Amino acid sequence: MIKGLAITPPILGRISIGSVVEKNGKRLPVKEDFFTITSQVQGRNGWVNHPLDEELRKKAGVDKLRSIPVSVLFNEPDLNLRAEYSMFDRQTGRPLCVGNGETCRRFTDSGMQSLPCPSPDGCELAKNGACKPYGRLNVQIGDDDELGSFIFRTTGFNSIRTLAARLSYYQAVSGNLLACLPLELRLRGKSTTMSHRSAIYYVDLTVREGLTLEAAITQARETDKRRRECGYDQAALDGTAAQGFANGAFEESAEETLETLEEFYPVSEDSESAASAESASTGVPHGSPTAGKPLEALVRPRPSLMDKLDKKLGAPHSALLDRP
Repeated sequence: MIKGLAITPPILGRISIGSVVEKNGKRLPVKEDFFTITSQVQGRNGWVNHPLDEELRKKAGVDKLRSIPVSVLFNEPDLNLRAEYSMFDRQTGRPLCVGNGETCRRFTDSGMQSLPCPSPDGCELAKNGACKPYGRLNVQIGDDDELGSFIFRTTGFNSIRTLAARLSYYQAVSGNLLACLPLELRLRGKSTTMSHRSAIYYVDLTVREGLTLEAAITQARETDKRRRECGYDQAALDGTAAQGFANGAFEESAEETLETLEEFYPVSEDSESAASAESASTGVPHGSPTAGKPLEALVRPRPSLMDKLDKKLGAPHSALLDRP
């Protein structure tokens, strides 16, 4: 196994409650009141929808998908949902500091260091929303790939807190049979003073529609028994996954975090209006590879394809397109 490379669950697609659109020449995140299940391929108009998106909407008889039947891979809640305070370099997409409120891993002039993490409220480096929660939830949809998953990413505190609570509670009440429970992602709305009484949306996890908790636990026990009889080793799977996550300092690669920054760490956006209904600006810790640079330079958006063509051709690309 390559050291320093986090081994994460195979990803089949993405689940989002927002998208990135172009407005006045800028790519900005917008919140939505429905789920979208996409593939890992981007086209000219953004992420290409996964076939499951249309399939589930047709099955439910709705235009907007607000619930998704799912299951999780692991019995351990923290393996299904990884949530940390995160700070990124907007130029490279590389994580600069990731912590859990007690300790953090931070890039410094001396390399990677483990340091105390007082949480954003008590950290000088986290001023002006430079650091915020960042969560990744892996779930299974359907049964075509029993070890593949779809990933839901969020910087929304409401989603992270609710999902963490639900996963822990379901693990406890089911007798550590979380991976066998029939579950469902649900989109919920709420209004707060900070959102100026407008609706914000977050993701919840419940037992599947039509089932009581008791019925879901009974079904989980039957699934667990069937798996044990065929030799399915859930404990070994959880152990292997834990080793894989621990193999790298950070979970995402640079190419993944550049997309994450565009969608969840937009420039000059209100913290309640990002794709997950909550976003903020970013910053750079003292001693990092980009320390000393003006903040404006670090949060400058990535150049678009049009910008790159302009630079290469020496003339505005739009001017070339307008020629007869």
